[in-house]
Amino acid sequence: MKLRPEFLVLKPGTLIVDFRAAGPISREAMYMSIVMLKNGLNSKVLNCLAMLLSRFLTSAVRAKKWHSMYLMEGLRARYCSSTNPPDQATINQLEEVKSISNQQKLYMIDPTTPGSIFFLPHGARLFNKLVEFMKVQQRMFGFEEVITPVIYKKDLWKRSGHWAHYKRDMFEVFGADHGEQSADGDMSSTENKSEYSLKPMNCPGHCLIFSRHERSFRELPIRLTDYSPLHRNEASGALTGLTRVRKFHQDDGHIFCMPDQVETEMNSCLKLIDTVYRIFGLDDYELTLSTRPETFIGTVEVWDRAEANLKEALNRSGKPWTVNEGDGAFYGPKIDILVKDNLGKQHQTATIQLDFQLPENFALEFTTSSGTQHRPVMIHRAIYGSIERFMAILIDHYQGKWPFWINPRQALVIPVSAKHAEYAQSVAEKLSGKLFTSNTESVPAGKLGAQVFNVEVALQDEPVNVRIRRAISENYSFILMVGDREVESNTVTMRPRGSRATQTVTVEELHQHFCKLQNEYA
Repeated sequence: MKLRPEFLVLKPGTLIVDFRAAGPISREAMYMSIVMLKNGLNSKVLNCLAMLLSRFLTSAVRAKKWHSMYLMEGLRARYCSSTNPPDQATINQLEEVKSISNQQKLYMIDPTTPGSIFFLPHGARLFNKLVEFMKVQQRMFGFEEVITPVIYKKDLWKRSGHWAHYKRDMFEVFGADHGEQSADGDMSSTENKSEYSLKPMNCPGHCLIFSRHERSFRELPIRLTDYSPLHRNEASGALTGLTRVRKFHQDDGHIFCMPDQVETEMNSCLKLIDTVYRIFGLDDYELTLSTRPETFIGTVEVWDRAEANLKEALNRSGKPWTVNEGDGAFYGPKIDILVKDNLGKQHQTATIQLDFQLPENFALEFTTSSGTQHRPVMIHRAIYGSIERFMAILIDHYQGKWPFWINPRQALVIPVSAKHAEYAQSVAEKLSGKLFTSNTESVPAGKLGAQVFNVEVALQDEPVNVRIRRAISENYSFILMVGDREVESNTVTMRPRGSRATQTVTVEELHQHFCKLQNEYA
């Protein structure tokens, strides 16, 4: 097969690596240098190919024979040939998303921790609102939240099958098990090194929770959800903003149910996805079924049964769906949700996976109505997918003009002059629950469940019109003006984003209006 020359590009138009002068190929370099055989190969196939090449090619093979290309298309990384360069619209889209994130001060990245996100105050507001929103929705669908460890011994990953099939994408950690404590309190000098890994997913931990107690059919289904951070060892060249990271969060959920409950639970998962995506205006999504890959655990018969169950759920959804042959997880087939960005490009977000293998690996059992023991079925599901990636999709989707309920900048109070600053601060404190002065002597305890909002005060020594223009450019949902009239009548004059019309209301009326917008996801 004749190979076409390729290049390694991390950002549109930026050549990062050309191995022609690098000398003999090392195994690691060959793994990182993905060889393109033809357009359209997915990343899993390319990674497998690179691993095989790293094993069988000798150091005599020169790197000048191999090039690879990493290209950003829209908001996701994909492999493609040099005959398929990024279009100008895609480049503009990437720059626009980066510009919005910087302007709104949502997050930062530092080279001391590649692939990890520093969420700045406004970005943390957005992240927490997404998590809070999902927790509310999942409670409505019967999920219970758990918090699980980040690090586990490799024995767990061997038991689950991840060590054999996923080890290359995991961060290994080496710790020391100290000896017993002596009578005088000193630790024994004997240490046994143990091999650990940062968790790339939550499913083995949730299996441990299920197996902790004897389970009855009356308890099923058990629905667990987890927002603990995950770590995956992505190639350094693939790391990109929010969309390709090493440390991330998922609205990760697992359902343990009886075989005759699978249909109902799958339908419930699809309903939850539809509910969430409609609120975000992402209801024009597509469904795909990813089937058995070449490398998998379990038997073909079990896989066929799982795929048949997913097909039934897709048919009942009433939405069109397609098949993505061979792209399932190594432990089970899955349904992927693809959403479109402003350029019409698709991005995989939510996923639902049916798993008969992990319950077998962990010997999970429940007692049936007849008193016998039976294996539960496990359903993996994430509605956002990666919360970080979902944020990137929303930045592109809303172009920084966030709906009020999720806006990290919901309102800005602008005092007309310095003498109105104290009243402006009191208005902001009532709406936000945040103290804007340094006097903390008489501050009461905050109330759980209080409806508060992201309200700030513009106290800069600048003309009013300059502060108004800044509020407009930063996409505050409301500008709240306070002057002599407002101070005297205990009111504010509000101006919604995108309108020149104003309305004078009391602070209590404004709070009620904000509550209404938030409750309606407006």
